[in-house]
Amino acid sequence: MGVIEGVSGVGADLGEGAAPEQRVPGAEPRIPVVPGFARRGETGSPRAAGKALRGRVPRSAHRSLVLPSGRPDAVLAVEESNRGRVPGLAPIRVGRMAASPFAFLRGSAGLMAHDLMGTPVTGVGAQLCGDAHAANFGLYGDARGNLVIDLNDFDETVFGPWEWDLKRLATSLVLAGRAAGADEDTCRKGAFDTVGAYRRTMRLLARLPALDAWNAIADEELVSHTDARDLVGTLEKVSEKARRNTSARFAARSTEDCLDGGRRFVDALPVLRRVPDAEAAAVAAGLGAYLSTVSEDRVPLLARYAIHDVAFRVVGTGSVGTRSYVVLLLDHRGEPLVLQVKEARPSALAAYLPAAGFEAPQEGHEGRRVVLGQKRMQVVSDILLGWTDVDGRPYQVRQFRNRKGSVDPAALTVEQVDDYGRMTGALLARAHSHSADPRLLAGYCGKSDELDAAIADFAVAYADRTEADHAELERAVKAGRVAAERGI
Repeated sequence: MGVIEGVSGVGADLGEGAAPEQRVPGAEPRIPVVPGFARRGETGSPRAAGKALRGRVPRSAHRSLVLPSGRPDAVLAVEESNRGRVPGLAPIRVGRMAASPFAFLRGSAGLMAHDLMGTPVTGVGAQLCGDAHAANFGLYGDARGNLVIDLNDFDETVFGPWEWDLKRLATSLVLAGRAAGADEDTCRKGAFDTVGAYRRTMRLLARLPALDAWNAIADEELVSHTDARDLVGTLEKVSEKARRNTSARFAARSTEDCLDGGRRFVDALPVLRRVPDAEAAAVAAGLGAYLSTVSEDRVPLLARYAIHDVAFRVVGTGSVGTRSYVVLLLDHRGEPLVLQVKEARPSALAAYLPAAGFEAPQEGHEGRRVVLGQKRMQVVSDILLGWTDVDGRPYQVRQFRNRKGSVDPAALTVEQVDDYGRMTGALLARAHSHSADPRLLAGYCGKSDELDAAIADFAVAYADRTEADHAELERAVKAGRVAAERGI
């Protein structure tokens, strides 16, 4: 008997001949309120509520950038963010951050969160990427090998003010434009168009049925939706490269045959190195607990692979120095699957959320935070996402080289900067709409370009601040105050 049928038998308890209670059809709902679902016939309009927020936080207020007192200098901020990382890798991280102002921004999510503490926020929360710069979008393969494009890095993910992600993304477009040699008007337009695409996409999502909005902007429609036609050739090249970026290709270059018929990793210092037996065994043992965090229907798939070897691999820019391993699995035919087991540190934004009116994340497993944040923001996620512990430290687990590919924002042409901004702005809006009601945000963002102009002004100002911070780091490296290894 279905729920509706069970509830419909309201006369069953009446005695023989008893007069049934008189009800006005439709006066009371037949189904009670169920926690976790919306209340039927809720009064009030989310769009109107969003619009009302403008009275408290005008959209023009988002151009404000007043750095908090006691702001650490750039070098101290970098040194503080290196705490707890593998000590010998700190110079590589510094060298990568010192490569350019854009690279410095990539590695300084915590410093920017510190600076955003004093900026206006509406109080509307969303699941944040936490590090939504332009290089953290890219292609990856879905379960059937098709390529999708979305946000693809969630180390800093946390629930917080949606404005922080958008301002970080807009700032990164200004820096990307400057790296491309664009004039200031073009750089500002890149940020302006980023926010405009976010705003227009949120308005589109607000008008769609909930399920359609959740899965909106299919990849083949993304370019036309954001009018990003100048990116077509670049995206095609990235797609071709991504299709070749697989576990099999990585394993072919990075492993060698063993006498027992298996394979093992080969050192490629300083980026890839084999680890002692005890360390490899600890990582492999951690995959046992990982299996309980993967979707149950994937466990039989993983059971068809045997663990052959473990190596340590340096990754990313901001992530350099975190403990990160690659694990080689082989199936019955010797075909490889490589998993990445990456240390999950607390979000760099966590300490600054209370100042913006949001709760810091509760104590919990940092790998779980990363995985659930990723699933909340992406339309399609890696089917093997999970988490575990190794030697008492939390880790996230995911496929390595899952047909991943990305556009290098710092290598864009001048003509592509605003196109890329529109594309990433639309993707960020879709990601935020999974945890924040798009009707509410659409009501606040509105039809005019007032928000676009305000955040573009902020982005230019913060890009200037980032360039000054980068210059300070460069001076410290040259003076020997901080060690850096470049070109790695």
